[in-house]
Amino acid sequence: MSEADTTQAAATGTTPDAGEAVLPGAWGLGLRRGALELKQFFRQRDQVLFTFAFPVVFLTLFASIFSDDVEGAGITASQLYVASMLAAGVMSTSFQSLGISIAIERDEKVLRRLRGTPMPVAAYFLGKVWLVLVTCLMEAAVLLLIGTVAFGVTLPSDLTRWLTFGWVFLLGITGCALLGIAISSLPRTGRSASSVVVLPFLVLQFISGVYIPIGDLPGWLAGIGALFPLKWMCQGFRSVFLPDSAAVIEQAGSWEPGRTALVLAAWCLGGLVLCLLTFRWHGRR
Repeated sequence: MSEADTTQAAATGTTPDAGEAVLPGAWGLGLRRGALELKQFFRQRDQVLFTFAFPVVFLTLFASIFSDDVEGAGITASQLYVASMLAAGVMSTSFQSLGISIAIERDEKVLRRLRGTPMPVAAYFLGKVWLVLVTCLMEAAVLLLIGTVAFGVTLPSDLTRWLTFGWVFLLGITGCALLGIAISSLPRTGRSASSVVVLPFLVLQFISGVYIPIGDLPGWLAGIGALFPLKWMCQGFRSVFLPDSAAVIEQAGSWEPGRTALVLAAWCLGGLVLCLLTFRWHGRR
């Protein structure tokens, strides 16, 4: 028995046998589960292609069609779309992908079989978190590369802006992933998951400043969009990659970093509560 096992035994008041294996904890199993999720994801080439091509194609289309200067902001419309599509890509990879994939796994009884194994419940969700984190980072790198090469976006040299990118990115991923897990319980079958999950995400993109500048929206629609995390992720990423002069396009005329952090953190807590209240391991049929 190793020194670590002896210490653990002393702390718990138990004495494991000399040949007894020490099982990994939830964090270790979550990391292994994440590696498995990533391996399965990259083996499905059509899913990989769609996940990374979706924001890139829409960015190219909108940035090419609407390439004029934004009046009074000191930027072009294409630069504006780079930051907005980065937020949409994060939500697509976390909220939409998780909501659909978990609903399908529930319908195919994968969740039921996992629930019957000794694997801690937390390890399953940690595996999903690792999958979302890695894919979102790769997707963000691709979008920023295209934005800098094709559309004139300048990467910030200020450490403060990169720190802002970090907390907007992490809070956005966390909140959207939790909402994806929560909405996965809404579809009755795996076949209906795409319809149930895609519709609210598509609506949010139009009222959160992704495709249409927030200043061009009716006030009541912009108010509804401000209730959800996508609008604040868009605004947070714009504050990182656009000059300060571009803040005039926002509803408040400023980047509002404090309010952005508050709303995204609130959605992290709200998403966690929704998951605890709604998540099911078994289908409703």
